[in-house]
Amino acid sequence: MTQEKEGLVSVQADESYCIESAKLIPDLSIEVVFTSGGIGKLERYKALGVPEVWFWEDGLLTLYDLHNGSNERIDRSQLPGLNDLNLDLLRRYILMAETDAGEAIRAFRREI
Repeated sequence: MTQEKEGLVSVQADESYCIESAKLIPDLSIEVVFTSGGIGKLERYKALGVPEVWFWEDGLLTLYDLHNGSNERIDRSQLPGLNDLNLDLLRRYILMAETDAGEAIRAFRREI
């Protein structure tokens, strides 16, 4: 999904989610960084007003929260329903999914 403010900025996340209700600008955008992208995109997400952006790169999950007009790195999600998410557990099952996505999903569901 392309997120944009026409004439100002646009960005296309790998995954985007609205929490609690559908809206034009998602609550969470996730970037999977392979060769390009990364935190350089944070300025675009800030201009759009995306509350939280997560980056997955080289086995690491890095979270940023839009707070008082700037993106701040955070250790856990600030979004309702995700603020208790065990990120170490999530990271472990993301890595497992690289070889067996079905089993990773089933195992993650059992854990949560």
